[in-house]
Amino acid sequence: MKKLIFFLFVITALQVPAQQKLLTMEDAMVKNRTTLAIENLKQLQFIYGTGDYVYVKKIDGKDVWVKGNLKTPETPFLTLEQLNDKIKASGYGALKAMPAIQFSKSPDWIFTVDGNRIAFNPASGQVKTVIPKNIAAKEAVEAGDAGYVAYVDNYNLFVLSATGAAKQVTADGSKDIVYAQSVHRDEFGISKGTFWSNHGKQLAFYRMDQSMVTDYPVIDWTKYPAVNENIKYPMAGGKSHHVTLGIYDAVNNSAIWLKTGEPAEQYLTNIAWAPDDRSIYIAVLNRAQNHMKLNQYDVATGEFVKTLFEEKDDKYVEPLVPMLFVKNDPGKFIWQSNRDGWNHLYLYGINGNLIRQLTKGNWEVIDVKGFDATGSYLNFMATEESPVTKNLYRLHVKTGGFTRVTKYAGVHTIQLSTDGATVIDNYSNTDFPRKILLYQAHSKVYNEKLLLQAANPVADYALGKLSIFTIKNNIGIDLYCRMFKPTGFDTSAALNNKKYPVIVYWYGGPHAQMIVNGWNGGAGDYWFQYMAERGYVVFTIDTRGSDNRGKVFEQSIFRRAGDAQMEDMMSAVNYLTALPYVDKNNMGLFGWSYGGFLTTDFVLNHPGVFKAAVAGGPVMDWKYYEIMYGERYMDTPAENPEGYEATNLIKQAAKLKDKLLLIHGLQDPVVVQQHSVNFIKAGVDAGVQVDYMIYPGHEHNVLGKDRAHLYRKVTDYFMQNLK
Repeated sequence: MKKLIFFLFVITALQVPAQQKLLTMEDAMVKNRTTLAIENLKQLQFIYGTGDYVYVKKIDGKDVWVKGNLKTPETPFLTLEQLNDKIKASGYGALKAMPAIQFSKSPDWIFTVDGNRIAFNPASGQVKTVIPKNIAAKEAVEAGDAGYVAYVDNYNLFVLSATGAAKQVTADGSKDIVYAQSVHRDEFGISKGTFWSNHGKQLAFYRMDQSMVTDYPVIDWTKYPAVNENIKYPMAGGKSHHVTLGIYDAVNNSAIWLKTGEPAEQYLTNIAWAPDDRSIYIAVLNRAQNHMKLNQYDVATGEFVKTLFEEKDDKYVEPLVPMLFVKNDPGKFIWQSNRDGWNHLYLYGINGNLIRQLTKGNWEVIDVKGFDATGSYLNFMATEESPVTKNLYRLHVKTGGFTRVTKYAGVHTIQLSTDGATVIDNYSNTDFPRKILLYQAHSKVYNEKLLLQAANPVADYALGKLSIFTIKNNIGIDLYCRMFKPTGFDTSAALNNKKYPVIVYWYGGPHAQMIVNGWNGGAGDYWFQYMAERGYVVFTIDTRGSDNRGKVFEQSIFRRAGDAQMEDMMSAVNYLTALPYVDKNNMGLFGWSYGGFLTTDFVLNHPGVFKAAVAGGPVMDWKYYEIMYGERYMDTPAENPEGYEATNLIKQAAKLKDKLLLIHGLQDPVVVQQHSVNFIKAGVDAGVQVDYMIYPGHEHNVLGKDRAHLYRKVTDYFMQNLK
């Protein structure tokens, strides 16, 4: 599930500490991103080629860029007046406010003036337009290093030269023939459709023919009259789109197509240019998603050159990250794979021979941050300490030895200087919301500089106590849990028989992890705390299927979505109901997207455990879900009829005995509304009562100001039904 969201009863016997206040719904769901947002350093980044950092700071009411490093204190670096003086000479008008400036990607300063994306060279004072105003508003705009800019206009691909001349690359673009856009429904790590070569003179781009994919109606009922917009939605077992990859030579104004071969229904992912730009590499995955080939193609002719290696799995293979060539050594590259059960790094020669596995263990590499100046060391993020932490490590490519760079427990977000020598470390844990440190990535004498220690934005509120812990499931696997105890929790509850109602939140699907050792336990808002303030125990569990626990943990859902998660939820229920302070007769269950499917599945097949449940954006029948995601985890309906039948919740609607609220965004293009509508229809046919709420104008997530309305609806439902 690609996109996911985290997330009047009279308060009696709720003891709120003196001088503390309760969160409002607006505090929990809206102000958490404004006045209650965690303090941060605005636009913090390194200056390219240096160990100097910069960020925007208010000085005398004005935005000023300040600069510092490990050895020098922060000093003003650039004011708006100084910037205007620099660009006026190039014919640009004065800026009225400090723009966002990108200092870290090149020696030039990149920012927007009068709608134009420009590059300013501080050494020479020269200004050049990177993306002109009339192009910046187009689709799929991407600039290459040689001054060419790719964009899409009226469905077709164009390339603009540095001289301002636009060349039309394609002519048959339409709603059916899509150019230079993300393909394969954004799976396999795909987020865009254009890929400039290293020298910026050649462009790889996707072409997607989706004419054979069924049109699917998405109606906007807020318009007068209502407007139907057909989208292309390839459902499991149906026809899938056909994707090819073109190569456009901007110098010669010519294009060729890579001969990626048949079958047409395959996935072309993880696009990577060779360092010399003569070859391009593609992870070619079959529709069954159990056989991947890393293929090399000749850029000049489009011909297939060779397969470097293959990966097969009896369940599925999911390549997510392109190959990374070793800095200063173009004959070697690094590949990420979970072939040994965990996502790790492998060093290959360009001939496709494995040189060595670089990392190994029951933990996951989750991000590669880049090489040092020499290419001898590679920096990466991993869960080596714990599945709920995220640390930076420094690996010696030649030997495979690595050391942990980050010192403190928590979840770390890292920026590295150009040479990989200096680290900006933005991290948090359950004890504090944010610290930002500056230090060297490798030094015998550790030296750090504190850039920010953010205050607790909700320190004045009467919050519940947060804890993160593990429980065992029925087969002995540790499952991570997060609990918020009610504000004013009565520690003598076991003695005086005081019981608290419970709300359980879960997701349980791939590529998502609810619980981490970060601020608020990983909860992105304060709704859990809002409910804890009102006397609820709020519990979250990462069941099997969740992220960062290895291949076996995730693949437990294969062909029978929900089975392993139901078992794990029962382990959670057994844990909760054994607690002396839990009211087992007043428990609620809440999930969204994949979690909405699991929530509905659980209450249908385990009646009486939860008194009320809320399922948002829920999958109700996997044959209505998209090919790329659905067939990876469930195979096709023809290949796995038993699995599809067992997980068809629409056919089980008559079993509903508990209170259930379904919520759906009316314009949802991910889990289409047909899922919940057909469940409602089946409930009506069976004489079963189901509550239903829709959000017009919203897609898979309910965002913006209406998010507070959504959580008020969820809150009211639990407060009305959990007594």
